[in-house]
Amino acid sequence: MADLVPTTPYRDLTVAEVARVARTSPATFYQYFPDVEAAVVELAEDVADAGAARLVAQVRRTAWHGPDGYAGVLALVDEILAFWDEHQAVLRIIDLATAEGNHRFSEVRNRLIGELAAGLAAAVRVAQSAGQVPADVSARSVAGVVAAMLAHVAGHRLGAELWGVRTADLRTTMARTLYWSVTGRHVSPPPPRRSSRR
Repeated sequence: MADLVPTTPYRDLTVAEVARVARTSPATFYQYFPDVEAAVVELAEDVADAGAARLVAQVRRTAWHGPDGYAGVLALVDEILAFWDEHQAVLRIIDLATAEGNHRFSEVRNRLIGELAAGLAAAVRVAQSAGQVPADVSARSVAGVVAAMLAHVAGHRLGAELWGVRTADLRTTMARTLYWSVTGRHVSPPPPRRSSRR
């Protein structure tokens, strides 16, 4: 199934085709799934669960504060971009089916974004306890907005390149927005280089 979705719209997949790629029979397929969509949903669940665990682990590894804070945020953004690139086909199915009102795919998407948002919300609360983010700011709201933004931008990175936005600039903007949203601080620009001329 994972080999088929990058090249074939999932609604065009047949049980016979899925069974052939899986080296099994249609009868065996029906022992596990009522239809092709159910199999795609299970694939989406596996991708989302693995992605949530991977991204939340990276959130927890991020220092956020101190000299390595921004570098850690860049690493988190890199992990998000890499995950979306690796699973582009499945994540696109999740987004399109969610937009069409498919509740099964919507639940999968909410789980993925929700886990990332929960990890970010914990980081916002740490910044609030340090007085860096106002206490009246909703940590869950900030995290929800940022998580949705990161997911959307990662999913449309190639489209942004068509507008003339380089991935390197997109990465920097994502990281700066994330850093400010979570810590309440702007990234300090690097000191100007000294000219070698005398």
